[in-house]
Amino acid sequence: MSNKLIALFILLSGIFCKTFAQTSQPVYDTLQIGGIKQVVSYKGSPDSAIILFLHGGPGSSRMRQADLFSNELEKHFLVVQWDQREAGRTAALNKSPLPITIERMENDSYELIVALLQKFNAKKLFLAGESWGNVPGFKMAEKHPELLHAYLAFSPVIDQAKSERILIEKLKASMKGNPVAQKELASIKVPFENSEQIYYSRKWMFHYDGNPFADKDTAAVKQYLQNWSDIWLPTWNKAIQRNLFKTLPKINCPVYFFIGNKDLQTNHEIATSYFQKLQAPHKKIYAFRNAGHSVLTEESAQVQKIIIEEILSRLK
Repeated sequence: MSNKLIALFILLSGIFCKTFAQTSQPVYDTLQIGGIKQVVSYKGSPDSAIILFLHGGPGSSRMRQADLFSNELEKHFLVVQWDQREAGRTAALNKSPLPITIERMENDSYELIVALLQKFNAKKLFLAGESWGNVPGFKMAEKHPELLHAYLAFSPVIDQAKSERILIEKLKASMKGNPVAQKELASIKVPFENSEQIYYSRKWMFHYDGNPFADKDTAAVKQYLQNWSDIWLPTWNKAIQRNLFKTLPKINCPVYFFIGNKDLQTNHEIATSYFQKLQAPHKKIYAFRNAGHSVLTEESAQVQKIIIEEILSRLK
């Protein structure tokens, strides 16, 4: 059940010293970011290049799954996971005293990058955004390319309003003989008006993908989405109305796209089209035929191999 909830959107205190040795267990650190305590974890060597992951959601921590996509990276990088405001360990430590906005999340991302570079005496880091993480991630690449060795976009949010509409029309076409599906899908508006519309979208998306919600899980899924919407829906709706085709034609740092050709949440054709138009000093796209939205974990071995052998190697 928990994995399915995470997949819906993927749309502590500690003292950390630079002299720590590489270990198999993450080291947790609490930093003052954006006026609150925010939790990061480190794994790998502090003398290696830094790679910071901006998790999806919004609101979905990746710390517990981090080993799935960074077990090889930590041999070559200092891997940093961050539980953003209102997610995971950060949310458990303190609630955001201010409403969540895109700008606040972007400011948090910038402050964290600066803090990490100062902490480890580095000039640049690698930044990786997954799904929602690309919303603040692309803004960092746009506004602060001088701080990035490269930007890595996993299942990127490009023109999400269009992506959501494509998904709804695809689902309607595939379920012409299902009156319940047709009625529920017809009620959905983009941007979403409430958690019920999100539920209908994801319910029939999972059904289409051959992984329907069990009846016993319906109440839990609906409650999860209601709780999520209370915090995130206004911000998410603003995010999905951004169109990078219009607002971000150029990035002044190397950029790499990782997309799944079976991704129903962030449409891979939209991402590919944007990549082709995007101007950057160096760019490359990696498409995975059998991967869906969670390409970072579904193709983790190949993804890590690419990052180590092709992307990191460009620094040498």
